[in-house]
Amino acid sequence: MKRPHPKNAAVRRILLVDDHPITRQGLAAMIALEADLEVCGEAETAAAASAAIDRLQPHLVLVDLSLPGRSGLDLIKDLAVSHPTVPTLVLSMHDEGLYAERALRAGARGYLMKSAGGRAVMEAIRTVLAGQISVSPTVSTEILESLGGRTSRSPGPKVSGLSDREFEVFRFIGQGLGTREIAGQMNLSIKTVETHRAHLKEKLSVKDSPGLVREAVRWVENQQRV
Repeated sequence: MKRPHPKNAAVRRILLVDDHPITRQGLAAMIALEADLEVCGEAETAAAASAAIDRLQPHLVLVDLSLPGRSGLDLIKDLAVSHPTVPTLVLSMHDEGLYAERALRAGARGYLMKSAGGRAVMEAIRTVLAGQISVSPTVSTEILESLGGRTSRSPGPKVSGLSDREFEVFRFIGQGLGTREIAGQMNLSIKTVETHRAHLKEKLSVKDSPGLVREAVRWVENQQRV
């Protein structure tokens, strides 16, 4: 049963962007209970989402960061230029301490982890639709501390200075993927991934590729324990 909604109030349309059908179905079912919200469409990739926005004209895009081909971060950056009046809200399994600030810098208006629960998702959606930014108190505090010059809580190599692409490559290396596999995941050329690896070694002060792999694996393991 839908929750009550004031008469004549506009229904806000939401585009779901996630490559997992079960996740989209669950979100659609939750949103269907809200009288003031509706799912106007779904997309599995950044390309499909970009194509759907002009056709569906959503009021908000709810996007995961892990998408095949171009990432959710890439999509957010694209939409910030092509559809600056359509806000994006990230709903991701990735630790907010690692990705929230990057998502906000890319143009997102909020970040929520999938473990937060359905009620938190609805609250975040309405906060962003109201023109505000939605992040957890922890993320808000970390961003303010970062602006104040305090260091991050994240253990291991300092990844805050990496570009978004370098950060993604570093994470994939830590997950055990080789250059060719990373190129396929990120829809990049092998040469481009090799260039990112070279930049990573320079920025993280690592002498060789085995050392980079060790640092990346150690970092991923640390994040899984945090």
